[in-house]
Amino acid sequence: MTTEEHDSIPEKKLPKKVHTRHKTPKFRRQESWRYKRVTDRWRRPHGIDSKMRKKVKGWPVCPTTGYRSPKKTRGLHPSGFVEVRVQTIEDLGGIDPELQAIRIAHTLGRRKRVEILALAEEKGIHIINPGKTRESEVLKESVELEDKENISAGEK
Repeated sequence: MTTEEHDSIPEKKLPKKVHTRHKTPKFRRQESWRYKRVTDRWRRPHGIDSKMRKKVKGWPVCPTTGYRSPKKTRGLHPSGFVEVRVQTIEDLGGIDPELQAIRIAHTLGRRKRVEILALAEEKGIHIINPGKTRESEVLKESVELEDKENISAGEK
């Protein structure tokens, strides 16, 4: 979803949770269940006698406009936030914690990821993919403290 589309949405009017009225079916490619060589990825049926193209009862359905999600919730994360990809600490500057949530780029290393997590917690920004870094850092700090205590105890 582009920023212009989200600018048209009135501020603070986004739903807290994204709900759709119905679950969209898994659109299957014609005859994919019959032949291994035919992949399950959707392709529009073109045959002259195609049952799927003719929308015969009992055959899988084709994608149509009726399965589209509501305009206000289209492109949002299921948590109700607008996703923003973050690669650097500077990217956290223009984020609204009430409307936007961050997804940390997978190419970041642990050190920069920990810095971004700490700053996002301070600002109250929702993180979509925090990972296990936070837990491992807490464990690492506690191990370092124990090592320091053991070293100081051994010196006495």
